Amino acid sequence: MGCSSCSTGKDGQPRGCKNNGTCGTDGCNKLTVFDWLSNMSLPNGENAFDCVEVRFKNSRKQFFRNPENLSLAIGDIVATQSQSGHDIGMVSLAGELVKVQMKRKKVDFKDKDLPKIYRKASQNDIDKWQKCRDREEEIKKRSREMAIILKLQMKISDVEFQGDGSKATFYYTAEERVDFRQLIKDMAKAFSIRIEMRQIGYRQEAQRLGGIGSCGRELCCSTWLSDFRSVSTSAARYQQLSLNPQKLAGQCGKLKCCLNYELDVYMDALKDFPSQDTKLHTEKGLAFCQKTDIFKATLWFSYKDDPANWHVLSKEQVQEILEKNKKKEKVASLEEYVVDHKVIDDKVVFENVVGQDSLTRFDRPKRSRNSRNRNRNKNKNKGKNRNRSGNENRGRGGNENSNKGNNENRKKRNNNNNRKRQPKNA
Repeated sequence: MGCSSCSTGKDGQPRGCKNNGTCGTDGCNKLTVFDWLSNMSLPNGENAFDCVEVRFKNSRKQFFRNPENLSLAIGDIVATQSQSGHDIGMVSLAGELVKVQMKRKKVDFKDKDLPKIYRKASQNDIDKWQKCRDREEEIKKRSREMAIILKLQMKISDVEFQGDGSKATFYYTAEERVDFRQLIKDMAKAFSIRIEMRQIGYRQEAQRLGGIGSCGRELCCSTWLSDFRSVSTSAARYQQLSLNPQKLAGQCGKLKCCLNYELDVYMDALKDFPSQDTKLHTEKGLAFCQKTDIFKATLWFSYKDDPANWHVLSKEQVQEILEKNKKKEKVASLEEYVVDHKVIDDKVVFENVVGQDSLTRFDRPKRSRNSRNRNRNKNKNKGKNRNRSGNENRGRGGNENSNKGNNENRKKRNNNNNRKRQPKNA
């Protein structure tokens, strides 16, 4: 999604809101909630819900109470209560849907200790908040250099200033426990602010920073995914994916969350399939299951003595053989069933229902360098032959003209000589 004020400028930055996709119109915010009750009026005698959801930098959200009954809408910048001083945030949700979100996140909306909203932010508050946010990148770079000098095994991924500029929260990731007491002293002395260190996981880091996944879309954790379920390699095994860590890992370095999306469907489909440890007893030998194809409902088996040759069997055929094996009956060989399966496969024909053409249909075929050189030589030879023929024609035309002139001169000379030879008396 994107709002109308996020058009791109000359330098590649958003021209309107200047917030890199987290603008105030709530059209392209991270983890936003669509307010489908915004156009509906409350029943008579009902008061509006006195709590609102406020979003701070990136995906951090918090619920606040509105004791002054301010008329707040999505996108309003407000000054909120914090542990010390005040913070500046943006209203991301208001109305009855806030109560639903609080129940979902197990926050008691009757709690009297909920932080409060002081007022709508003034221009002075917004200017001070913007100056603090402009300092975040520089401070993050300097804090990383300090951590490297102290040889701390940690990565500072993000810095978030409080709205009044009195406090900064440093988010970091680390494999083990880190003693950063000296780092806090050095940063407090260099930046003259209160420091808070908060450790987050690698998935939370990817959620805060965002990015583009291997599928070409924005990361699920930074757009709509709000809970992080554990992902194991068994999810890839059930879906018969290659256990390649470079393909299965996301930008956080952990297994992709999307591996769990279709896992339930695969689990339901595998209920009717024989297990991977299935063994078929035949007169030719013992056969082991090598691979299963859920979409085609087929299994690949190979003999114990000949593991290189795989034989394709349908799910029903495997179940039939297993029933005979339970009765202590052996099948002659797997080849008998493979023939029937091949006949079935020959009938399956792919039809392009959508009508999509090849993506490379507009690409010109690449011509080899030899053919290009030949064409160039042919063109050069043609030009030389044309020049030669033109010169020959010009030469012939000149010779003919000169011969005509010589003949005419000769005739004139002969006529003059004949006149001189005639006698005078005649």
